[in-house]
Amino acid sequence: MIDWMQITGLGVIGEATVDLDPGFTVVTGETGAGKTMVVTALGLLLGRRADAGAVRRGSRRAAVDAGVRLPADHPALSLAAEAGAVLDDAGDGSADLVLSRSVTTSGDGTRSRAGLGGRAVPVGVLAEVGSALVAVHGQNDQVRLRSAAAQRHALDAFGGPQLVAAAAAYRADHTAYVAARRERDLLVERRQERAREAEALQRGLEEIDRAEPEAGEDETLRALIRRLEDVEELRAAADGGHAHLAGPDIESGDDLPGAITLVESARAAVQAAPGDDPELAAAAGRLAEASVILGDIAADLARFSADLDGDAVSDLDAAQTRLAELSRLQRLYGPELTDVLAWAEAQRPRLEELQGDSGRIDELEADLARLDASRRERAADLTTLRTAAAGRLEQAVTAELHALFMPDASFHVSLVPLDGGDPGPHGAEDVALALRPHAGAEPRPLGRGASGGELSRVMLALEVVLAETDPVPTFVFDEVDAGVGGEAAVSIGARLARLARRVQVIAVTHLPQVAAYADRHVRVEKNSDPEAGVTTSDVVTLGQQERVDELARMLAGHGDSAAARAHARELLEASAAERA
Repeated sequence: MIDWMQITGLGVIGEATVDLDPGFTVVTGETGAGKTMVVTALGLLLGRRADAGAVRRGSRRAAVDAGVRLPADHPALSLAAEAGAVLDDAGDGSADLVLSRSVTTSGDGTRSRAGLGGRAVPVGVLAEVGSALVAVHGQNDQVRLRSAAAQRHALDAFGGPQLVAAAAAYRADHTAYVAARRERDLLVERRQERAREAEALQRGLEEIDRAEPEAGEDETLRALIRRLEDVEELRAAADGGHAHLAGPDIESGDDLPGAITLVESARAAVQAAPGDDPELAAAAGRLAEASVILGDIAADLARFSADLDGDAVSDLDAAQTRLAELSRLQRLYGPELTDVLAWAEAQRPRLEELQGDSGRIDELEADLARLDASRRERAADLTTLRTAAAGRLEQAVTAELHALFMPDASFHVSLVPLDGGDPGPHGAEDVALALRPHAGAEPRPLGRGASGGELSRVMLALEVVLAETDPVPTFVFDEVDAGVGGEAAVSIGARLARLARRVQVIAVTHLPQVAAYADRHVRVEKNSDPEAGVTTSDVVTLGQQERVDELARMLAGHGDSAAARAHARELLEASAAERA
């Protein structure tokens, strides 16, 4: 609900703060005082188009701020939080939110700004939040239930838990059916393409499986190839090193001793020294170690040379052939060998999926037959429940219209089968709400075929009936009593009060019979200064005696009439007794 609203520089209102009742607040005032500026201000907060003409004469800026309090789980608060609004915890399971809108005029045009919870937001976001907060019914306002989706939702909600559950069950089946059909159609449409993909995958995986590559194998092969290409030089280097260490072969005829022999001779010479000198003993030990190390190196070089004695040419050919095979796989599925192995691992499940297309299509066909039968059965149940709910809604709203002194009017709910006979996302039919304003006329969609005042009464009747099942927190009725008076006005006031038991109601009226039913009475007062050429309006909340004066003014044209004042008190007492 809206707690308060502050208006600055809007129309004839210079600055005013309006405190609103959680139940029924009525706005009255003399003609031209600016009553509709309250509705205009609410419209700005709901994201309506900003009109530079609404900015007060002599001002450059009009601004409207409002504080709303809603249950913490209300969808409007979620929308506001997503937009970055700051919410104030009220401590009783509800939260407070501030909405703001300003319109600035200057030489280069009109600028409009919107805010939620202290954060600047696009006007569209303000409109989205506002649509979940307030429904405005006026002679120039759109009907809340104009869209087919809103009308269907209203009927389903009116139908009660059984209809809501049936609609949810149908939507679940229909969603599953559409998903299965989409998958089936995609598989059938892309069957040849998927078959080609499967063939290419299988060919690639077979190539990789035949090659049986191992991670790092290509680097090992490159090292082997470099070795085999230099085999003679490697052998000569190893043999030369071995000869210098161990001495030349006998066949060579060279009698130069090797390094090992020289080291052993040096050790023998050191050990031949007389006595037991510790330094010489240490030197002899180190020479012994050097002899062992040199012997190990000589053995390694001999072994290295012996290993090169194989068929180096054939080994080189084999290594180069293998490397070429791996390089081809890397070009196709690499770039690295590890990437080739990873590709193969990732594509095996995809190949299994593609090869299972035929079986999957058969499964989906079976699922589609089952889901289609189920959703058609649920659609039929949904139609039956909607038909019953439509009849009840027609009767209830028509009764309200008659009570609102539209005796020849009737309300109609039509279930229109979808073209082609195939159920859609929400059932087998569209829901259409229509009004027949008088006998002999054809029912016409809401918003057509009725005057502004009639339409407001139609929406009042409909909202009263739907209040328990499909409410928004706040309803605004602008001139809902246009063109009526007397007993009809009393009936309108009573129904506004009845609606206010469940939601907040704000009504702009010129009829005292309606105003008498309000929980809070707000008057817009016009103050003129002809010499200065300025007219201003104030918004004040009336006390009990002030209400009597205002109702008397509305009855007699002025508040000084004793008879009018007595009638005003009678209206207030009668409305209070009826509400009690």
